[in-house]
Amino acid sequence: MTTPAAKAQTLIGLYDAPEILRVVNVWDVVSARAVATLPETHAIATAGHGIAASFGYDDGSIPRDLMLDMVGRIAASVSVPVTADLDDGYGDAGETTRLAIAAGVVGANVEDRLKPFDESVAAVEAIVKAAEAEGVPFALNARTDAFVRAGGRSAQESVADAIHRGRAYIDAGATAVFVPGLLDASITRQLVEGIGERKVSVIGVPGALAASEYEKIGVARISYGPLPQRVALTALQELAASLYKGGVVPSGLPALN
Repeated sequence: MTTPAAKAQTLIGLYDAPEILRVVNVWDVVSARAVATLPETHAIATAGHGIAASFGYDDGSIPRDLMLDMVGRIAASVSVPVTADLDDGYGDAGETTRLAIAAGVVGANVEDRLKPFDESVAAVEAIVKAAEAEGVPFALNARTDAFVRAGGRSAQESVADAIHRGRAYIDAGATAVFVPGLLDASITRQLVEGIGERKVSVIGVPGALAASEYEKIGVARISYGPLPQRVALTALQELAASLYKGGVVPSGLPALN
């Protein structure tokens, strides 16, 4: 049986590899198993937004115990490393990390929500310290909201803030820095040059670059947040509308559930 420490080291290796780490976010056990079955899946990432929606909560408002219960169930259902979206650490990033490791998680996104710089760095340090105490080289994908909470400031101001915070997070022990937002090639290059090769993580949203293009720039990881769940729910809604109009369930469906 692979130990948590070994899974964590595998996950860190995926960040460091020349190939971009592609993770398709999941929100429950059945979605995790469906993705994990694919031979191209090397790690599983949970979608905090998706899990919250599954329980009827807005993004960022789900209680910690419910989130940890679900990510633990997901981790127990697959053999590949699992990295979890842990929102902002629920007020105690270190303790949340300890509980997540106990649940079987070996990496995480934890967002700064543009809290004061020193407070944000201290949260990263607490996560790293908690993981070291558990003997797990936790793969922290430290998220900065420099773009998604930019307000009215310019893109270049957001780039500078993301680099300032990102460097500090890496120095504090983070594996990578997640900079969500619609990032073009120019901005992405600036982030990689400022934070480090294979140290920047992005999100694939409509209008973003392809994963292969981010890879050429030196990005470490691409994830897709709540979008896979939206695709699945759209398919469900379209099926329901078709059935209401007299349609039938398509034949040949694989038994993924």
